[in-house]
Amino acid sequence: MAVKKSPHSKHLALFIPSLAGGGVARFTLNLAKSFASRGHKIDLLLCRVAGPYLDQIPAGVTIVKLKASSGWRGRLSVLTADYKALWPLLLPILLPYTVPKPVKFLPDLVRYLQSEKPDVLFSAKTPCNLVALWAKRLAGGPTRIVVNERSSLSPIVQSKKEWRWRFVPPVIGRVYPWADGIVSVSKGVGDDVSLLTGIPRDRITTIYNPIMNLEIHNKSLSPVKHPWFAANDLPVILGVGRLVPQKDFPCLLRAFRHVRSTRRARLVILGEGRLRRELEALTKTLGISQDVSMPGFTKNPYAFMARASVLALSSAWEGFGNVIGEALACGCPVVSTDCPSGPAELLQYGAFGTLVPVGNDKALADAILAVLDKPPDRARLRARASEFNIDSTSEKYLQFTDISLRQNPVRKKDDGGSKDCKHLAIFLPSMAGGGVARAMLYLSEAFAKSNHRVDLVLC
Repeated sequence: MAVKKSPHSKHLALFIPSLAGGGVARFTLNLAKSFASRGHKIDLLLCRVAGPYLDQIPAGVTIVKLKASSGWRGRLSVLTADYKALWPLLLPILLPYTVPKPVKFLPDLVRYLQSEKPDVLFSAKTPCNLVALWAKRLAGGPTRIVVNERSSLSPIVQSKKEWRWRFVPPVIGRVYPWADGIVSVSKGVGDDVSLLTGIPRDRITTIYNPIMNLEIHNKSLSPVKHPWFAANDLPVILGVGRLVPQKDFPCLLRAFRHVRSTRRARLVILGEGRLRRELEALTKTLGISQDVSMPGFTKNPYAFMARASVLALSSAWEGFGNVIGEALACGCPVVSTDCPSGPAELLQYGAFGTLVPVGNDKALADAILAVLDKPPDRARLRARASEFNIDSTSEKYLQFTDISLRQNPVRKKDDGGSKDCKHLAIFLPSMAGGGVARAMLYLSEAFAKSNHRVDLVLC
């Protein structure tokens, strides 16, 4: 692809954990490719240089592997960035035995910002968003930070087994207002973030994910090496996504059992994840294993979508629902749970696909059967997907490179920016070797670096 030379070329950085198979990696690569095609200098910052999309790095994009530090050094950096947030940070960040992984990369991200000084750093996913904003606070400099919230937070907070997620929303509410731009991938996600964190809704901009219509069309023409699609004798229902609780594939399997009790059909689920064994066991329990195939992750699900009778999304929650847009681009009919948030917006509240209640396998089965009996116009579905094009999305993100130069982000009162010197005392029995003494030393060092007078009081 020819690169468009721009007299206003920017240095843009994109920060995500890795290129693991999923919507975030695909979205980031698509955005990086579009930015690079406009003549901008692009750095892709990764905590781990790993994932199935490593061979799809666009031309003109430089991979920057951030170096991990110790968990304690990462915690110290967080506290140094916002010492006034000691109490909100204790439970989700400072006290847990294992530190959130992106926090370990905070010191090196600070180094990157100080040395490279990109015009804008775009980050995606909550942990990376927080780390990006703490890094900017520590690094200083002109770099603008634009954070991208990819999923509704409420279901995540309620469903996470890690108890510390219950204490993350106050941290988000404190730190996100430092950003030059806060982006949600759907209006529902924006509403949820605002409700959960107290961030004013008008501070959050909704920018839908792009759908790479031409690229998807070209890949959809590739042959599918699966006997059920070659035979073309029975309808094939398709599920696509990571095998994780969020996607609620047990609901889809139960729905497929209902479908099978009415007519013959087959189900293919593309994706990989930690619930594989449980899902395979469930297919046997339900008596449907002979008509269910789980071939794993594929880089080209579009060839399957173009040939499937219907795509069924059974998620308990989403942010946008990339697979819905991709299925529409292939002309594949869609049935989806009306989960928060994204699917209803993509399907225009039922105009381009059927929506059913979350967790209702009977309703999902009925909707699948209705599509099999009366398929919609595939050309109409493709036309809907064309409304979410990469050029429009890229332009909306690039507006932040100029808008944030003219606007000061709204900050909450007492956001930790005050540099008033305090006299602080830390009291503990002794400096005996152990976690308490080590934690207090890190704490006193953080306070001292913030120009406070610190007394360490020992028995």
